[in-house]
Amino acid sequence: MAEKPRIKLPKQAGKGEVAEIKTLMAHVMESGQRKDANGKIVPRKIINRFTCTFNGKPVFECELEPAIAANPYLQFSVKVEESGVFAFTWTDDDGAVIVAEEKIVVA
Repeated sequence: MAEKPRIKLPKQAGKGEVAEIKTLMAHVMESGQRKDANGKIVPRKIINRFTCTFNGKPVFECELEPAIAANPYLQFSVKVEESGVFAFTWTDDDGAVIVAEEKIVVA
């Protein structure tokens, strides 16, 4: 998971407005059920957990399974009452963690 995730959310919102958040993480998402050219099973390697917090409080989380597509795309909405920072975390089977942050200003 060396690539930087793509995150799209509004830079500004009104108080109480619902912000739509979209994330895309470049990842091969190997299910562990496919065989290579030599007939050996390719080991499972997926992003198995995604979390999003806003100002340190959880707002969205999910566990991903082997059936998820490569380059997982997630979309969700969050009601924002104040300015702050969204923190996004993707965790891989091998323990690798990618963290990204995006700010939003509530006017």
